[in-house]
Amino acid sequence: MQNSQIDFIPILMQVLLAVGFVALTIFGSSLLGPKRSSANKDKSFECGIESVGNARIPFSVKYFLVAILFVLFDVEVIFMYPWAVNFKELGTEGLIKMIVFMTLLLIGFFYVIKKKALVWE
Repeated sequence: MQNSQIDFIPILMQVLLAVGFVALTIFGSSLLGPKRSSANKDKSFECGIESVGNARIPFSVKYFLVAILFVLFDVEVIFMYPWAVNFKELGTEGLIKMIVFMTLLLIGFFYVIKKKALVWE
């Protein structure tokens, strides 16, 4: 199948329309929106509590490690859905590949447990 340059014109038009709409919306809101500012409006606000102290407090690395591990294992579980849907079509070869995948997943999980990455202090 041969593609010519003219086949991509609808895609280019859609991209230009989307970018133009966003630019026009941002520019228009800056022209039409109110321009009243005050010290109270410019103050940072979160959850109804006054900001006290520095916002740059250090977090424990464990927090980020647990978050990354959650995302990692969550993405690995997502790979099981297409396999489950196509279980019959994949046959024995698909079953063996999933057993290898699950084995690697469990090895990684036991490694994380052995290194006590999920133990919260």
